[in-house]
Formats: sequence, C-alpha cells, structure tokens
Amino acid sequence: MCKYKITELKPQPEPASHSFSSQERTCKFDSGSEVVLVYCKVIRMAGTGVYADIIEGDVFKYYSDGEWKKSSSGKSVSIVNPTTRKTQFKVQACTQEEVNKAMETAKKVQKQWAKTPLWKRAELLHKAAAILKEHKAAIADCLVKEIAKPAKDSVTEVVRSGDLVSYCAEEGVRLLGEGKFLVSDSFPGNERTKYCLTSKIPLGVILAIPPFNYPVNLAVSKIGPALIAGNSLVLKPPTQGAVACLHMVHCFHMAGFPKGLISCITGKGSEIGDFLTMHPGVNCISFTGGDTGIAISKKAGMVPLQMELGGKDACIVLEDADLDLVASNVIKGGFSYSGQRCTAIKVILVMQSVADTLVEKVNAKVAKLTVGPPEDNSDITPVVSESSANFIEGLVKDAKEKGATFCQEYKREGNLIWPLLLDNVKPDMRIAWEEPFGPVLPVIRINSAEEGIHHCNASNFGLQGCVFTRDINKAMLISDAMESGTIQINSAPARGPDHFPFQGLKDSGIGSQGITNSINMMTKIKTTVINLPSPSYTMG
Repeated sequence: MCKYKITELKPQPEPASHSFSSQERTCKFDSGSEVVLVYCKVIRMAGTGVYADIIEGDVFKYYSDGEWKKSSSGKSVSIVNPTTRKTQFKVQACTQEEVNKAMETAKKVQKQWAKTPLWKRAELLHKAAAILKEHKAAIADCLVKEIAKPAKDSVTEVVRSGDLVSYCAEEGVRLLGEGKFLVSDSFPGNERTKYCLTSKIPLGVILAIPPFNYPVNLAVSKIGPALIAGNSLVLKPPTQGAVACLHMVHCFHMAGFPKGLISCITGKGSEIGDFLTMHPGVNCISFTGGDTGIAISKKAGMVPLQMELGGKDACIVLEDADLDLVASNVIKGGFSYSGQRCTAIKVILVMQSVADTLVEKVNAKVAKLTVGPPEDNSDITPVVSESSANFIEGLVKDAKEKGATFCQEYKREGNLIWPLLLDNVKPDMRIAWEEPFGPVLPVIRINSAEEGIHHCNASNFGLQGCVFTRDINKAMLISDAMESGTIQINSAPARGPDHFPFQGLKDSGIGSQGITNSINMMTKIKTTVINLPSPSYTMG
C-alpha cells in the first residue's frame, strides 16, 4: 500500500509538441516531512472517457435512434492499423433491416426537425462544434491508428472540423433566413396581379459517405449543411476511419440533437452499400471517394447527387516561375499525408529549359522528408492498406520498365513507401494518367504551355490543377484553358478554406461542395404565389 497521499493536483499547460491532446498534471504526494513531485500524463484514448458508451468489449457500436447499439448480425468488421498491419479496432456489421430502421426513423424525425427554428438548429451545431474540439484527443488517436495520419495533422483535422460546423451554423442562418419576392409585371404582358414568395426547404434524408483520408472533416462537411438546412442524415463511414466517425457522431449526440436525426451505420459495403445508396428513403446522396461514386450515380435514379471522385491534379511550371516556390509547393502538394489526398499534385508538367533545376531543388527537399510511423509525426507515413501499396508499386514497376528516371531508390516496407520522384515520365506510362494516392510523383518535361494544357485536358479527371508563373496574364489564360474545377495560381492544389467552392469536372465529380454550395444543394425551392383580384402598385 502506498504510504503517500495526494495533497495537490494541478493541471499543466499542454506542450505544443504533443502528438495529440493530453492532460499533464503535477501530483504532490505528502508523507510527513517528505514531499515528492510527480508528473502524470493522461492520454485520452479511443473508446474511453466520454466515449466509453460507444464500445462494448472490443467492438464499437453503431448509432441509431439516439442510442449506441450492437448489431443483431452478431458480426463485426475488422479495421487494420496501416502501420502495424494488425487489427486495431472492430465495428458492427449492420444488417439491411437495421438500415431500414435508421431510414424510417430519420424520415419521421426530419419532419419535426424542419419545424425547429433556425437559431435553435444553429445553437446545437455550435454546441457540437465546441464538444468536438474539446474532446479532440480521442478522435485524433483514432485517425493515427486507423489511417496512419500524422498525429499533429490528426488534431488539425478535428479542430478544422469543429470550425467548419460552426461556420455552417452561421452561414445557414444568413442563407436560409432570406427568401425572394417577385412581382408578375416584371415579365412582358403581365399586370401586377401576382406576388411570388420563394424560400429554401430541406430535401429530407441525406445519405453521407465520406472517404478514408479525411473521415471526420469530410463527414462534417456533409453533416453540418444537412442539419442546418433542416434535413436528417444517415452516415455510412469508410471502413478505415469508421471509429473516428463514431467518436465524432458521439459529439453530436452529447450536444443534444433529437434522437434519430443522425445515424451512423457501419458494415461491409458489399452487404449494405448498394442497399443504402438505392434505398427509397434517401432524398440526396453526398459522396466523396473514388470509382464507386460512378457506380452509385448510375443506380441513384432521381436522387440529387453531390460527388467528388478524385483527380490527377496537374502542376504546370513555366520558364519564368519562381522555382524555389515551386519546389516548396511540390513537396507540400505532392507528399503531405503521403500523397493520399484528392487534391495532391499528381503530375508535374515542367518546361524543358528549367526542368533540371526544378528536379534538383525538389530532390534536395525530398531528401529531408522524414519517413516513419504517424505517432512520430513523420512526413511520410504508411499508406492506408496493403492493396493500396501494391497498386502504387505496380505503377512504379511499369514506369521502371518503360524507362522513367528514378531520382531516389524505390523502397517499401509493408505499407510504408519512401517518397519517390520519377523524372522523364512519358505518356505511355500508367503513372502519367492514373492516380497513385501515394508518395510517388511523376515529372513530364514539356516544350510549351499548350503541351501541358493538352496533357491536363486529356485526362478523364478534372478536379484541380495549378500553374506557376510570374506573368499573371499567362496564368489566367492557362487557368481558363485547363479543364479542372479549381486552378491555383502559384500555389499547390488544396481543398479549402472549407467555405470555398470545391468541385470537379468530368469523372472528378458532380455538383459543387463548400459550405454555402452544400447548404444550397441540400435544399430545394418552395414557391407560394398570391393572386390578387386586380393589379396593385405601390405608389411611393
């Protein structure tokens, strides 16, 4: 038995170097004349503290009707840690009947939620955002272990998500608090006998499907707009990232949203994926991911779609570009989170006359990138799965066989792939066209801006792109010519800030995201026309 007793407990400031939020306390133990000071660190782990209700045994529950539940299937889905390649978490394998129940409840509760005043909806969203940021540590812990996101970036994702939800609340009040008033005599041949009042009303039940790489941020980018607009929502999280999503949903639960307004259904896509996306109770689908989105769009029928499906974002570098700026942005844009971003630079199209210099500068920065586990805040961490690593390796082997210049030795350990710049890539190589979603970046040398534009536009993708030049006139002309949803001038592609429009052309998506666009997309126009017995004019 310890002979000391705790006489004092003082919270200490959290060091900025922490992988994710923790508590440090100074504990003073007193034994007569002897005083001992001890530092105790308490790390908030997944499924602990305020999140204890969402797990039973070693399996996380799903969320429906305002409760955390075990699936009647008695089955679970394993989530493999990309770093250890061992099972880290398990989630419920929900059944189609449980999907039906969630949809039925969502439809019923939505009718009441639509009658909730805008200010009250906003108030609850602000509360959820605060809880999300307050309890960010456990969610960040999930992101580190589920998707191998560096610890500091995991915390950033959660905080950014809280900010997004708060912005949604504010923007929704402004946007939905206004309507339109039209008079009939503004159209030829009409007297002023009709007054037209328009407003935005909710669609109903939103099905939200985020991707693995930003499972929390890209989930709340759908949840926030849906809820402020008066919709209910069913969330189908990705397998990798599901536990982080469950923790995030619990923050909305703690905020006090009506039971059944939000559901989070986990399970295998092969068993409930099509059943969800083709469910008659769904009134809108917001999906972020890959080729699966194309299949969804073909099956969705008359349901409104919001989709972002990846990209092959081109970086065009002209002769007058600031090459130091380009090199820094290539590293940030091409290798952050190991290149597992839809908006990552995925091909460099550089003028031949400056290519050698640029490649030299980029190689010098690549050599400084740290490689290792996400817990260490490494620049390059394991990609999300073995199948992803195998796909990337296939692209690398194809490039090698066809004569690409390897600026670094190709190295792989399990799911961890070292950063690799491939120079002298030719159009017959797969890496010139396919999206690696990994830390491998091809360089194609071009002889004119038109050649770069042609390569960009020949892709079936059209998400984002960038152009580096000191000539703003050239930049604007090239931007207009590139068939992509967003073109960044003198900066790497990026999604955000989160209130900016975000959209893809061609196979990169349908519709536009960003907070304002998402709120508009998740509503429809309702019109009421007042018919007057005779023309009426305000005389002033």
